[in-house]
Amino acid sequence: MVRRIAIRVLLSILLIGLVKATAQQQSKDIQDNNEIKLSSDLILVNVTVTNTQGQFIRNLTKDHFSIKEEGKPQKIEFFGAEQTPFAVAVMLDVSGSMEDKIRLARAAMAQFADQLREDDVMSIYRFSDEVKQIQDFSNSHDISDYVWDLKANGETMIYDCLVDAVTALSKREERRRAVLLISDGMDNHSSHSLDDSLKRALAANVSVYSVDLIGTGSGNRPEELQGHAIMKQLAEKTGGRYLQTQGGTHLSEALEKVAEELRSQYTVGYYSSNDKRDGKWRRIEVALPRPDASIHARAGYYAPKDK
Repeated sequence: MVRRIAIRVLLSILLIGLVKATAQQQSKDIQDNNEIKLSSDLILVNVTVTNTQGQFIRNLTKDHFSIKEEGKPQKIEFFGAEQTPFAVAVMLDVSGSMEDKIRLARAAMAQFADQLREDDVMSIYRFSDEVKQIQDFSNSHDISDYVWDLKANGETMIYDCLVDAVTALSKREERRRAVLLISDGMDNHSSHSLDDSLKRALAANVSVYSVDLIGTGSGNRPEELQGHAIMKQLAEKTGGRYLQTQGGTHLSEALEKVAEELRSQYTVGYYSSNDKRDGKWRRIEVALPRPDASIHARAGYYAPKDK
C-alpha cells in the first residue's frame, strides 16, 4: 500500500514538472516570436566614419550619432561598435570571361579569408550559368578546396546569385552583413531583376561591395559600360563600396580594403516613427557632430508593404 502511494506521488511530481516545463517552453516560444517580429521592424544602418585623410575614426559611441528618416529624428535603439562581428557572402564570377582572372581571384579570396576575426564568418558562392554555394558560413581561414578547382565557363547570373546570398545572410544572427561581389561583366542570364535583388539586399540590411574587374578605356563596349554602371549601383544603393581593379591587377589590395572597412564600421539601428507599410522609399541621414568626419552609409530603404 505504501509502495503504491509512493509511486502515485512520484508520478504526480513528474507530471507537474512536465506541465510546468511545457508551459515555460510555450512562454519562451511566444517571447522568441515576439522578438523576431520586433527585430524584423528594426532598421539597421552600417556606417563607416573617416577623417579628412581617409583614415577610419574609431572608438565612437552611440551618443556621437544621430539619425533621421525623411528629415524626422529617430531614436537609436541599437548600436554596434567596430568589434561587432560580420557575416560576408563572397560571390565569385566564374563565367567564360573570367578565364584569365580566376587564378588571381582565388588567391585574393584566400588572403581575404585570412583576415577574418574569431567571430566573423564567410561563405562562398560561384555563379555562371547556375548559382552554387561552395562553402557554408565559417570563420575558418582556409577556403574550400572546391574554390581551387573552379573553371571559367558560361554566362553570368549576378542577380540570381545575389538573391541566394542575401536570403542566406538574412537568416544570420550577425547584425553586420555584406556581400563581396567579384565580377568582370554584366548580368545576362538571371531570372531576377536588378531592382528585385536590390530591394532584397536593402530589406536584409546587406551592403554590397562590388569589385569590378572590367577593363577601362575609351574602347569599352556598351555591355561593359553597363556592367560598370550596374556594379556601381549595387554598391552605392546598399551602402557598400565600388572598387575598380582593371583585369584584377590590384585585386588583393581591393579585398584588403573591404576587410578593413568591415572591421571598422559602426551599426546603428532604430524603429521607424512612420508605421505605414506602403512599400515606399524612405531617405536616411546619419550625422556626426564633427567637422573632420565623413560618413558613408546607405541612403535609405524600402518600407515593408502589406500584401
